[in-house]
Amino acid sequence: MAGFLHRWLAHPLTRGMDIDDPQTTALRLQIIRSKPFLRKLYEEWYRDIATHFPSDARVLELGSGAGFLKEFVPQLITSELFSTPGVERVIDAQAIAMAEASLDGIVMTDVLHHIPDCSSFFHEAARVIRPGGRVVMIEPWNTTWSRWVYQHLHHELFEPDAREWRIPLSGPLSGANGALPWIIFQRDRALFEARHPQWRIVSILPIMPFAYLLSGGVSLRNFLPGWMYQPVRFLEQRYNEAFRAMFAVITLLRIET
Repeated sequence: MAGFLHRWLAHPLTRGMDIDDPQTTALRLQIIRSKPFLRKLYEEWYRDIATHFPSDARVLELGSGAGFLKEFVPQLITSELFSTPGVERVIDAQAIAMAEASLDGIVMTDVLHHIPDCSSFFHEAARVIRPGGRVVMIEPWNTTWSRWVYQHLHHELFEPDAREWRIPLSGPLSGANGALPWIIFQRDRALFEARHPQWRIVSILPIMPFAYLLSGGVSLRNFLPGWMYQPVRFLEQRYNEAFRAMFAVITLLRIET
């Protein structure tokens, strides 16, 4: 019954497609733009990310393929692990092909928990971002509520007890541990600070207990019309948003060492 329900709710554009196929990423951008509730959610995320940088900042986005952040950060350098329409560069987060201290920041949404070796990314980001620059990311977060949702209603692995900051090598999008951001920045925060002294955790803001779930995300059909987005967000924020958050906005500052 559960399998039938998931197939029935699956968005028709990507139903049955391989998640690692670049064409799926391109179709997901169409899905985000075509679902008003989900589009408003991404617009909120992107407005928040844009506030962290001046208009002339040189910022690299990792995992740009299914997004439209460049509409909010015009000088943005877009990148993806593979060639896909609308993306300027093919870049691996573990070996960023850019010059030392050439960036003011790196941004990403739902990317860190797909990187096979997160420590390699933090080293690379420290190399290419000049002191005073930032990494701003929006990632899954571990709460009692989100853990149940991610482990029962989502296709990606969510393993808060994982001992390593690595994930098994697989496809670029199918490999994941959604709990990695929480593991690194909360459970193992002292270890992160010891391993990566070039970075200071500026803020961790847990957000959105229900909005993304109600949007159907990039895999499922519409659940709510676009006009419902602001009422849902109002209720979330009144309801102690952080307590059951499914995501967090995480900001890191590159410091002199």
